[in-house]
Amino acid sequence: MTYEEVRRDPAVQVYIAQADASMQALGFTEHSFAHVTRVAKTAGDILETLGYPARTVELARIAGYLHDIGNVVNRVDHSQSGAVMAFRILDRMNFPPEEIASIVTAIGNHDEGTGVPVNAVSAALFLADKSDVRRSRVRKTADIAQDIHDRVNYSVTHSELNIDLEQKTVTLELTVDTKVSSVMEYFEIFMKRMSLCRNAAERLGLRFQLTINGQPLI
Repeated sequence: MTYEEVRRDPAVQVYIAQADASMQALGFTEHSFAHVTRVAKTAGDILETLGYPARTVELARIAGYLHDIGNVVNRVDHSQSGAVMAFRILDRMNFPPEEIASIVTAIGNHDEGTGVPVNAVSAALFLADKSDVRRSRVRKTADIAQDIHDRVNYSVTHSELNIDLEQKTVTLELTVDTKVSSVMEYFEIFMKRMSLCRNAAERLGLRFQLTINGQPLI
C-alpha cells in the first residue's frame, strides 16, 4: 500500500474535510488538505534527504497526511484519537503491523502538549507540522488584530525548512512582516514548539536552527 492510495481513500478524504470543518467552527487556522499535504511532503523530504529507506520515507508521508484526522473527534487529545483512527484505516487497508505501529506512534506523538519524537518518523512529522506557519492558513484576515495566533501566522510571508547535511543542521527560515506581528509575538506562542523541534532534530542527528528575516535566533 502506498501514500497515494491512502490519499485517494474516500473515508480519509471525509475525515480530513470534516476535521477541518470542526477546526474552522472553533476558530482555528486551516487544517485541511493544503496543510496535511504540505506536512506529508515535508516529513517525507526530511527523511529522504537524510538517506532513510524509501519505505520509511513513504510511511512518513502517510503519517503526515493522516496526522490531524483526530480533530474530527475533538481538538483535545486529537493526536491520540487520530492515532486510533489511523490504526483502523491502515488495518483495513492491510498494512503490516510494524508499519501501522510506526505511523500511529508518529501521529500519537505530534502534539506539542504531550508528544515526544520517539522515532525517526515521529521526529520528521513533528518538524514538518510545526514548521507549517504561513499567511494562507489564516481564515479571517479582518480579525487578526484580535487573535495573536492568526496575527503571527498572517505575518509569515514565507517559510522553508532546510537541511544542511555537512553542518548537520535543520533550519526553519521565516520571512515575517513585522508591521503585522512582532518577532516577540512569534516566540510568545511558538517557543514551546521550537523547543520540541530541537528535540525532534536531535532524534535525527541534527541541530535545529531558526532564522527570521535573515537573522539566526536559535
